[in-house]
Amino acid sequence: MIYRKPLNYINQFFSNISKKFKTIYLSSKFYDKKISKIYYDDFRYKPSPYLLSSIIKYQKKKYKIEDFAIESISQKNLTLEDFEKLNNFFWFFSLDLKSSKKATQNVIENWIKNNEKYNSKSWDFDLTSKRIIAWLSNHQLTYEDSNKEYQDKFNLIVQKQTNHLINEAGKSDLFENKMIGSAAIILVGLSYQDQKNYLSNGLDLLKNIIKSSLDAEGFPKSRSIKQLVFYLKYFILIREWFKESQTIVPEYIDETIYYLGQGYSFTWQNINQDILFNGNTISNNSEFDQYLIRLGYKFKNESNELGGYVHLKNKKLNLVMDVGINPKKDFSKDYQSGALSFEIISNGKKLITNSGYFPKKNKLNALSKMSASHNTLIIDDHSSCKFEEKKKFNTTIEEGLKIIKKNIIFEKNYWKISAAHDGYLNKYNSIHEREIEFYPDQTKFIGVDKIIKKNFNYNIKFDIRFHLEPNIKLMKTQDNKSILIELNNEGWKFSCNNFDINIDNGLYFGNKNSYMPNQNIFISGISYNQNESIKWEITKI
Repeated sequence: MIYRKPLNYINQFFSNISKKFKTIYLSSKFYDKKISKIYYDDFRYKPSPYLLSSIIKYQKKKYKIEDFAIESISQKNLTLEDFEKLNNFFWFFSLDLKSSKKATQNVIENWIKNNEKYNSKSWDFDLTSKRIIAWLSNHQLTYEDSNKEYQDKFNLIVQKQTNHLINEAGKSDLFENKMIGSAAIILVGLSYQDQKNYLSNGLDLLKNIIKSSLDAEGFPKSRSIKQLVFYLKYFILIREWFKESQTIVPEYIDETIYYLGQGYSFTWQNINQDILFNGNTISNNSEFDQYLIRLGYKFKNESNELGGYVHLKNKKLNLVMDVGINPKKDFSKDYQSGALSFEIISNGKKLITNSGYFPKKNKLNALSKMSASHNTLIIDDHSSCKFEEKKKFNTTIEEGLKIIKKNIIFEKNYWKISAAHDGYLNKYNSIHEREIEFYPDQTKFIGVDKIIKKNFNYNIKFDIRFHLEPNIKLMKTQDNKSILIELNNEGWKFSCNNFDINIDNGLYFGNKNSYMPNQNIFISGISYNQNESIKWEITKI
């Protein structure tokens, strides 16, 4: 532990030197010559832009290319966000097909003139991948009715950028970027009818993504629901490109879609709500559901457990609980330490919700990763997992946890989920065990949180939090034993007889890149016993 920081500085020093040499190489004439070799200049398969409607947010109002300030493409004084939006060219999907093809092609020619050689900013891996997809998918404006000179420039720059993606694909740490890059390379292979070079490279990258980032059940190793949906969208998009280009779809793509679809059915379609675990935010996948229907995809999963989550339901209520281990370090950048946290949905409304996730790397991101932002037990204001900060506000798992006990009972008149984890074992010699029972006839949840001390030589401060969505009304009863919850037209009562219960203010991160004030019910106390049991109830009134 003493030498960790000096070693980190040394590793960072050599990493910086390596990056400088890489930048020099990529900017060299030698590298430009290397990626300028192309063999296929006949743009044959022209993909339908509507296939990207699961990924692109189409605007009802369409614009003409003349409505945009074309000269801004070459401006240097842009914010990073505006620069990325302009240079990924996804804004082409907002153009009316009545736009001037000549003006659109002039924009591309202007971009080529200023960016025909690699530069780290406009040739960023993610930007380049999206730009290729946008240019090829909007061929009616970007390619049709153009002259031979323009087509030669277009074909060269598309394949030159693709060669760069192939060169850099294995060096990216972000699987999302690799997924988009793989899609772009595959699309070029299909569009230029190149079965041996681009297509094979893109498919090799795709197979690597499957092998590296999905578990045996086809669920992301990150345990991220958001990543699962992202993967499903891109795998379906790639499959549709194969079908439309009349190219045989590889079996492993169909198989992966099947397993991802099982996960999508389990985490969204069976609930019709976004459950806020491990990086997930409110996404409203109903539009994606319509996309799946249009293309003939139907997924069904009736299991109660998948990806480390348990989901029990009837016609009116859903109980979802995280009973999974933390992902390995390389897959943990968006993991939230909410082991044994749960959510309750009553008649389509969240009764108990986790706080959500703030993806931007700042203090709010760190706050949203804490166990205190989840409906679970916290010991001495510490999270159940320890995070390591690689860069400022960019954290991954340093010390994780194991699930050491698990039991699920799902019957018509009785549900039970019980599990335990060892996340507090090293620091506090304690195990956290949770049991949640549900009695449908009484519409009552009974929970018991246990602190099991392996070494009984000191007392432990604990809190258990139960977060609610913004605008839900709470009122504490006069005896201080219960808290009333008003959920639309429903009334619920939260009670705990043996420990203090209170109402606290907090932050809700359920809506992406934003936060709102909310409230949470919390039980607090000191554990004096070797085996402490904290019992609580949530009952409909």
